Amino acid sequence: MTIFSFFFVFALLLHPALICGDCGCDDERHDGNRSRSISLKLIAIFAILVASVIGVSLPTLGKWLPALGPEKSIFFAVKAFAAGVILATGFVHILPDAFESLSSPCLNPSPWRDFPFAGFVAMVAAIGTLAVDSVATGYYNRVHHDRENKFIEAADQENGGNTGEVQSVHVHTHAAHGHSHGARSSSREGGGGDLIRRRVISQVLELGIVVHSVIIGISLGASDSPSTIKPLVVALSFHQFFEGMGLGGCLVQAHAHSNVAQFETRNMITMIIFFCMTTPVGIAVGIGISSVYNENSPKALIVEGILNSGASGILIYMALVDLLAADFMNPKVQNNTNLQIVIHISLLLGAGLMSLLAKWA
Repeated sequence: MTIFSFFFVFALLLHPALICGDCGCDDERHDGNRSRSISLKLIAIFAILVASVIGVSLPTLGKWLPALGPEKSIFFAVKAFAAGVILATGFVHILPDAFESLSSPCLNPSPWRDFPFAGFVAMVAAIGTLAVDSVATGYYNRVHHDRENKFIEAADQENGGNTGEVQSVHVHTHAAHGHSHGARSSSREGGGGDLIRRRVISQVLELGIVVHSVIIGISLGASDSPSTIKPLVVALSFHQFFEGMGLGGCLVQAHAHSNVAQFETRNMITMIIFFCMTTPVGIAVGIGISSVYNENSPKALIVEGILNSGASGILIYMALVDLLAADFMNPKVQNNTNLQIVIHISLLLGAGLMSLLAKWA
């Protein structure tokens, strides 16, 4: 999934080159201060990179601070806040931009103003995310189950064909000694399936965030208006910080109980670096093509509108189904009224603050 995301974003970064020479409505980005705008863009790259690193790294502090562990109450509150941020990103930031792009007067009225393409693409993306979520989780569960069966068959042969005895010893070993074989048995009862699902969630969520991050990076980098860039630097720094918290929380839960610590740590670091670099790289690409890129050209509007619509559908689905529903229906939350109140307030704070940022970004 991460490799797929890499090539997908690489294709995204190529799309400005395909639309640079397209004629369209007049470009209104310039205000005659290109040197000042370059300085602001460099500041933006540094500020957004730092904000992304801090945001996505905060949830990992649970490894050193037990109070922030994945099963602690405060972690549920942090995740609810981050999920609210992601939900607001989809509904308030990305989807309205998609509607604006695909209903622009720079586009031919037929068919772009005859049908709500933005909402349709968002719906299709949400359904597609559901399909990927379901198929990928089912596939990894089947692979995991097949490995368990092979292990049991091998153990059965070693013990003279007494399957019942092997399974009994297998479970006893887990309870008494925490042996890795026991972890397999435990995962078969649901823990492993839950872990696999969380890994799928983290990778699909990163894909949705990355698509949006690249687009806003290119848009900022292509702008030559200091008055436009200044508020965007602050707003996008907070934007990436909050989104990083949401992604970081998913990554921590997805890799919390791995039996292959070195591999999983490397995989998590790769995903963190990938997330942190997308917006700065998008800004760099925008700087490179700013002299020829016209964000109001028909092809630019169509490509960005469709990509934004798809990203919003992915993020809305992930926030509601995989983040909020899973945590709000967790037995730990359901049996604790105070925790329910806290995470609802946290959700409203996250969604409210991120919605407020839409005034500037």
